[in-house]
Amino acid sequence: MSMLRIYQDSDASELGSFSDFASVSKRLEKIGVLFEQWSASQPLKDSDSSDTILSAYKTPVDRLMAKYGFQSADVVSLQPDHPDRETFRKKFLDEHTHTDFEVRFFVRGQGLFYIHAGDKVYCVLCEKGDLISVPADTRHWFDMGTRPQFTCIRLFTTPEGWVASYTGDKIAQRFPTFDELMREAA
Repeated sequence: MSMLRIYQDSDASELGSFSDFASVSKRLEKIGVLFEQWSASQPLKDSDSSDTILSAYKTPVDRLMAKYGFQSADVVSLQPDHPDRETFRKKFLDEHTHTDFEVRFFVRGQGLFYIHAGDKVYCVLCEKGDLISVPADTRHWFDMGTRPQFTCIRLFTTPEGWVASYTGDKIAQRFPTFDELMREAA
């Protein structure tokens, strides 16, 4: 189940927690973050190719591509046994921005987006069926955990794809990690 926790940015005190889609979506919309849930048009298997996955979500992908001018879509997967999982995780753990908005749809698995808006941090657990779009120039970071397991569709408006500008702020170190939140929720 998707989840949103809102924290004070200065001391990481929790201000609220929400787990129903309508509440999560409504609160994220207030800070310009698109949060949707999609369903596949056909059953998918773990072994399906990127083309099969993109085909299963063709209608919503095409809708967003037309609406926002996306130039490309791809599929990325990361599993707990990937030899570079720690390197990939570290790349996303520090607060950063992009000149373009960041769009991810979770085909399977889960990950945690932290969005630093104003004096709050919005911690969004995305799971299978969730789409999140973080606006351009929004401070944020992402934690996939120490044993990542997810498949995502990514949408891009530029050929360069994912390019981060790190803020240098160590704010991410003050907030619960993916692994800590998952242990707490268990």
